[in-house]
Amino acid sequence: MQKTENSSVKIIPLGGLEQIGMNMTAFMYEDSIIVVDCGLSFPDDDMLGIDLVIPDVTFLKENIDKVKGFVVTHGHEDHIGAFPYVIKEVNKPIYATKLTMGIIETKFREHNLLGTTKRKVVTYGQSIILGKFRVEFIRTNHSIADSCALAIHTPAGVIFHTGDFKVDYTPVFGEPIDLQRFGEIGKKGVLALLCDSTNVMRPGYTMSEKTVGKTFQTIFDDNPKSRIIVATFASNVDRVQQIINAACSHGRKVAVEGRSMVNIINVASELGYLQIPDGTLIDSEEIKRYPDDKITIITTGSQGESMAALSRMAASIHKKVTIKPGDVIIVSATPIPGNEKSVARVINELSMKGAKVIFQDTHVSGHASQEEIKLIYSILKPKYAVPVHGEYRHLVRHAELAESMGIPKDNIFILSSGDVLELGPNIAAKVGTVPSGSLMVDGLGVGDVGNIVLRDRQTLAENGIIIVVLTLDQYTGQLLAGPDIVTRGFVYVRESEMLIEDATAVVYEAVVRQIENGNNADWSKIKGVIKDSLGDYIWKKMKRTPMILPIIMEVS
Repeated sequence: MQKTENSSVKIIPLGGLEQIGMNMTAFMYEDSIIVVDCGLSFPDDDMLGIDLVIPDVTFLKENIDKVKGFVVTHGHEDHIGAFPYVIKEVNKPIYATKLTMGIIETKFREHNLLGTTKRKVVTYGQSIILGKFRVEFIRTNHSIADSCALAIHTPAGVIFHTGDFKVDYTPVFGEPIDLQRFGEIGKKGVLALLCDSTNVMRPGYTMSEKTVGKTFQTIFDDNPKSRIIVATFASNVDRVQQIINAACSHGRKVAVEGRSMVNIINVASELGYLQIPDGTLIDSEEIKRYPDDKITIITTGSQGESMAALSRMAASIHKKVTIKPGDVIIVSATPIPGNEKSVARVINELSMKGAKVIFQDTHVSGHASQEEIKLIYSILKPKYAVPVHGEYRHLVRHAELAESMGIPKDNIFILSSGDVLELGPNIAAKVGTVPSGSLMVDGLGVGDVGNIVLRDRQTLAENGIIIVVLTLDQYTGQLLAGPDIVTRGFVYVRESEMLIEDATAVVYEAVVRQIENGNNADWSKIKGVIKDSLGDYIWKKMKRTPMILPIIMEVS
C-alpha cells in the first residue's frame, strides 16, 4: 500500500484497556473503519445478577456506513464473546482463521445469526482488503490454536497488532510463531505496535505449552488407581489435547463435563485441531460403568465459577459426578485476578471430601513475558508504542519496557477506552474521544441494567427492603386501611414484632398528619413523608438504610 506523507490513521480502543477482557479496537482512515476483535468481560463482584459485560459500540453504530468489517485475532471469549450481541447492532463481515470462525459460528448458531452475518475464513499469510486497509494475518502462538497477529497496512504506515501471543518454539498444535514474517515487516518499517501487556510484569520467558503435558504424564503415572478429574479453560484446546494424550497412554476413557467444554471439543475435533482416538470419549452417563483407574474427566470450573461443573461437584449438586475419597483433581489454570477466593473455596470443598487436589505446575500462561515482548520490539522496531490488553498497571509497566527498548517517551501512548489517537509520519497525538464504556447483559436484556439499577440491587443485597401498603378513599382522601409493613432481607419479622409495630405507628402518624394538612391528593408528598419518617426511625433504631417502597391503593 502506497504510503503518503501527510496521511494519518486513527486508533480508537473501545475496550481491552483498564481491564483484562472486552478487547475491541477500531482503526479509522478517512471513510474506512475496521474493527479488531469483539470480546466480553465477566462481571465484577458488585455487578449483582449480571451475566456478561460487553463494549459500548455507539461509535460504530454512528459510523455504520464506514465500517468495513471485523478482523479477529483468536477464539477466546475476551476477543469474540460479544459478537452475538454486537453483530445485531453492527452487522458487518467477520474475517477469522478456521478454528476461531468455528467457535464464532457455534455462538451464532445458538443466537440464530448464521443466516444473517457474512463470514470468511482466512489463512496465515493471507491479506484482505477492507476499504483503505489491507490486513495481513500472521501466525503466532497462544493457548488456543489458529491465533494470529495482524499487520494492518494503511497509507499512513503499518500498524502491527500482536493479539494475545507468546513465543512457543514447541507448540502442541501447528508451527511456531512466524518470526521471519515479523522481521520482514520490521525491515520495511512499522508505524505503531499494539502489543499484548497481560504478562508484562513477569520477567524472563513463558514456558512452552508442552511442559504441562509432561506434568500430566507424571501425575497420571503417580496415581494409577485413582479417578482423575482435570479442570481447565474450555478454550485451551492444546491443554485438552495433552490431557487426552495422557489419558490414552494410560488406557483411560475420557468424559467431558461443562457445556462450553463440550462445545469447544466438538468444534475443535470436527475441524481437526484435536486428535481423539476412536472410542476414547464416553458419555457422562457411562462413568459409573468403568473402574476409577480407567476414567478421566475433563471439566470446566477452573476459576471457581459458582455454576461451572467443578463447583457443582464440590458442592455435591452435580447430577452425574460425585466426588469421593481417593479422587485426584488437577486444577490446570491460574486464578484470574479477583477469582482467588472462589478458587480457594472450591479447592477446600474438594479437599474436605477426601480428594487430592493438585494445582502446582499444572498450568503455563498463553501470554508473552518480558523477554518475548522485548524480542518483538527488537524485530519490529516500531516508531510508536501503544500498549494494549491489560489493566492500567500493566500498561504503565509496558510503557517502561518500551522505553527501555529505545522508544522515545513521547512516542509511547497509554490510552483509555474511547480515546482517539491520530498517528502518521508527521503527527502523533490524542485528538479527542468517542462514546465508550460497557453494557451489562442480564438474561436477554442488553444495556437495560445500568448504574442506577445496580445501585438498587446493592441496597437490596446489603440492607433489604421495607414495603409500606396503605389504602386511601378516592373522594375524601381519608386513610381506610393500613399502613401494613412487609419486609424482605431486613429483619426476621417474627423476632422483631415490636420494631414493626413501632415502625407502623410512626408511618401512621406521619400519614395522618399529612392528610390533616390537606395534602391527601398529592401521592408523591405522602410517599415522601413515609420514606422520610420511616427511614429516620429505622436509622435511629438500627443504623440501617433499607430500601423503602410505599404503595398507595385507592378505593371508591
